[in-house]
Amino acid sequence: MRTKEGDKEKDILEASIKIFASHGYHKAKISKIAEVAGVATGSVYVYFKNKEEILLKIFDNLWSKLYNELRSLAENRSLSPQEQIDAMIDLVFDSFTENPSLALVFVNEQNHISGNNNANFTNYYDKFLSVGETIFKNGVRKHEFSDKIDIKIFRFYILGALRNLLHMWAHNPDQFPLNKIRLNVKYLTKNGIKK
Repeated sequence: MRTKEGDKEKDILEASIKIFASHGYHKAKISKIAEVAGVATGSVYVYFKNKEEILLKIFDNLWSKLYNELRSLAENRSLSPQEQIDAMIDLVFDSFTENPSLALVFVNEQNHISGNNNANFTNYYDKFLSVGETIFKNGVRKHEFSDKIDIKIFRFYILGALRNLLHMWAHNPDQFPLNKIRLNVKYLTKNGIKK
């Protein structure tokens, strides 16, 4: 039994992540989401007007969490820029290790939803990337990172690489275990940007 009404929205979002991961966004049905969430189909429409709004909320929650955690790391002056970059990579991998279905939704749906709804897509995504840029620039200023790297290219290189590697993991987890990917991404990133 539910302890509070607000749990329904959370249940719907968690069910949607599972359904989008297993069936894909386009084939997912609101009725199936409601079934997995343990709510009536009409209840889904109380919280979300359609499937697209659910998907946008999933990404807003993901990038909001990552942004807020990265911002806290960036403000921690006891960490070097290299340690902050390490922690940034850990934040992303920890989110997906804790919820592999979310990783599949990220891999399969973010390009679609951000491309089609650029105006409606979460602003936390850009904020997250901006904090990452700030960390990088701080590393350049402290002579830890090379100043020859174009930060805009680096920004999309990292996220593109992560998305592709997570895609490989999703389709062949035995060959590409997440922890192995994490260690390699950290090594390649830090050594690629070192002074």
